[in-house]
Amino acid sequence: MCVNRHETERITIARNWGVGHSCQVSERDLSNSHHSAWSVHLSPCSICENTYIDPTTAALPIGVFETDTNCRLLSGNEAFRALAFDGAPLLAGTAPWANALPHERTHCEQRWVEYKREGGQFAVEFRVGRATGESVWIQISAQPVITDGIVTGYVGTAIDCTSLVTQRQLSDQLVGLLDVSGDAVLVFDRVGELMFANDTARTLIGVVDPGAGNNDAAARAFMQAVRDQLPRMLLDAAPPTGATNRWEGEIGFRSPDGIARILSVVVQVVRNTDGSVHHWSTITRDITEERQTQAELARQATHDALTGLPNRVLFVRKTTEALERSRTTHSTVAVLFIDLDKLKHVNDTIGHAVGDQLIVTVSRRLAAATRPTDLVARISGDEFVVLCEGLLDEQVALDVAERIRASITGPLVLQGVEIEAGASVGVAMSTPELLATESAADAAVTLLRSADTAMYRAKQRGRGRSELYSEEMRNAARERLQLASELEQALASHQFTVLFQPIESAHTGRVVAAEALLRWNHPTRGLLAPAAFLDLADESGLIAPIGDWVLEEGARTISEWIADGLVERSTAIHINASRRQLSDITFVDRALTILRAHNLEGSQLVFETSESNLVENNPSVLRTVTALKRQGVRIAVDDFGSGHSSLAALRTFPADVLKLDGTLVRDVGRTDGGDDPMVRSLIQLAHSLNLVVCAEWVTTEDHVQRLKILGCDLLQGNRIGEPVSAETFADKLRRKAAAQSDQS
Repeated sequence: MCVNRHETERITIARNWGVGHSCQVSERDLSNSHHSAWSVHLSPCSICENTYIDPTTAALPIGVFETDTNCRLLSGNEAFRALAFDGAPLLAGTAPWANALPHERTHCEQRWVEYKREGGQFAVEFRVGRATGESVWIQISAQPVITDGIVTGYVGTAIDCTSLVTQRQLSDQLVGLLDVSGDAVLVFDRVGELMFANDTARTLIGVVDPGAGNNDAAARAFMQAVRDQLPRMLLDAAPPTGATNRWEGEIGFRSPDGIARILSVVVQVVRNTDGSVHHWSTITRDITEERQTQAELARQATHDALTGLPNRVLFVRKTTEALERSRTTHSTVAVLFIDLDKLKHVNDTIGHAVGDQLIVTVSRRLAAATRPTDLVARISGDEFVVLCEGLLDEQVALDVAERIRASITGPLVLQGVEIEAGASVGVAMSTPELLATESAADAAVTLLRSADTAMYRAKQRGRGRSELYSEEMRNAARERLQLASELEQALASHQFTVLFQPIESAHTGRVVAAEALLRWNHPTRGLLAPAAFLDLADESGLIAPIGDWVLEEGARTISEWIADGLVERSTAIHINASRRQLSDITFVDRALTILRAHNLEGSQLVFETSESNLVENNPSVLRTVTALKRQGVRIAVDDFGSGHSSLAALRTFPADVLKLDGTLVRDVGRTDGGDDPMVRSLIQLAHSLNLVVCAEWVTTEDHVQRLKILGCDLLQGNRIGEPVSAETFADKLRRKAAAQSDQS
């Protein structure tokens, strides 16, 4: 055996170089036990002058090779051949990476050139293919062989590092994925030193490099903010059995841009086998904008968009809370319901922009006229409500209402236009009886409804005043509720009846039409006119089936009279129609079906409706009216002159008949002729617009004669005939026909 021994600095390494003969290397100096940190001295064999190794190295899995000064192979062991050349024989003069993929061979050569130029340690990784089609990663490293101070070659090792490269690539991919994530990911060791932070964490939290540790103020501040929120047991060395290692929550944190943010944080604690904390990681997301959006949506859901005041939802909630408090404090809760006068007139004549400005101005005045503890809300177009707590009695509540009403009453100049603002106010106060019989939520709705009722009473008494909800109103409301319940059963119980009032031609005296008038034979209250229950029917939606029933009765009766020869074939039936009926898309079809069922023409039906229904420019109403007129049905403007009638609007009325209200007719024919010029002008104007004029409330012979002279077309009233049942009406027609026959 050839030996070159240095007893104090060398140790024996057993590596088989597989050179094909029994040469053995002497003991070599290994300055580091790791394969990439050797400094080796080799001795030549005295026989073949090759280096040699102890043959006991054949079983080692680490590949060992030797190269010349240009890193070209001189020899290698079996493990090296298996790793780098898939077991093929070594070719002297080739590089250790000769079997690598082409582009990786180039990289290895470049790395060798850099090493020769710059020094240091030489190590490269490359892939080699296998006969199975797979590829493995190999890492080789080499150290110079120094003989007498001169580098005579290199000795190196090769290992299969496929698993290490795969793990590193996976780690790089995960880190890259974390860096592009919108969430900040940070990992702290058990003492709170930062171990890892992705790019988002640097931006959102402001941490520097993980190595900064406790010197990183941002990391320290974030760690402390999270620790302050964490349940104590989460970081305990010995957590209770079954305790979770995960926590989710929110923290407040000021980011590097100086903005206070809300962060959603997920903390995961990783423990050692003994239960102690090894490290803990956090995934953090900025939810500031999300929370702000949620807050804004919540505000929009509970506040009026135009004024910024609370809406009905929030007002009822606050009133409920106030009533709950009053159960304990025994204080009084008052609700003030404020309705602006003439807002619709402002919108129609000046424009909605001015109307909106009026609402905003009123809202500001209301806020200024109330106490800081009072709540002002807008619940609909021109309706405001105020919640007051702690008012001593009803008189104080009325004083507050008057102060509020006075604050918004008077002239206002908006966009150069002077507007006379005004309001009606209704007041309702909580009572022990109310709180004893209803829950706080129900009592809040009751108070609001009661204040609304008091406001309507103020309007009925002349507007511009305040009214307190009284026991009388409460009883009336209770009766109205009872009546509404009874109305639900009236149609099914056959409690309705129809009376007919004749309409005569002013010039021939013949009955040309009859108006069908609804009456309710109430079981306990007797015969009720429509004014007592029609609003209830309209609110509940019963107006549609009731209206259809009236039309059915009227059409059937007229058809029978025509068949009996009591009236002419062209005789028409007049039926009242509400806004709700005219807005119903099925109304036209139902009406025409009833007419056809009784063999009547469209021209024999006249629907009477109020002037307001025709001037509001309601698309659904106008669509229904147009469809009716297309079928020959006529439209009459009822009670013209009883309200804010518009002469200019007569030109655009989609109507055929103008019915003069009785307030215009009652003084016609008096000796001074006081109302004759007005009635004459209306009749002449209507005729110029091809409208037929019908006078209502004709009660005297003077009315009849004077209206004939003024040119009125149709007459209706008690002088012509009172409303009677169909049988009585038919008897009168027979007697009249018999009398005319006797005269002839």
